[in-house]
Amino acid sequence: MTLNQLLELQGIIHCDPEIMSGVPVFVGTRVPLQTFFDYLEGEGGLAEFINDFPYLETQTMKVLENNNCFLYTTFKAGRFHSFFFQRVKTRCYPNKTREDGFSN
Repeated sequence: MTLNQLLELQGIIHCDPEIMSGVPVFVGTRVPLQTFFDYLEGEGGLAEFINDFPYLETQTMKVLENNNCFLYTTFKAGRFHSFFFQRVKTRCYPNKTREDGFSN
């Protein structure tokens, strides 16, 4: 499953050939998901995106949360021992234990 598919399943984005030629956009808007990622890569980052699109604040947090969970499952956090991935693991799989193959 791709990140776009995950976000679409959760109702955060959608693709419709009648809206922006099928480019993935935030539900109820014409703001492409790619615009969000472009802002994150730019100088202003998340703060600038929220400032320019304040009505998308909740959706952007959901995108970031899902992106972190997606990265965690894609890269099988066992290869990464950083604080970042430890937090993602806890957030995505709060009920998993050492017996499930997760280290604490």
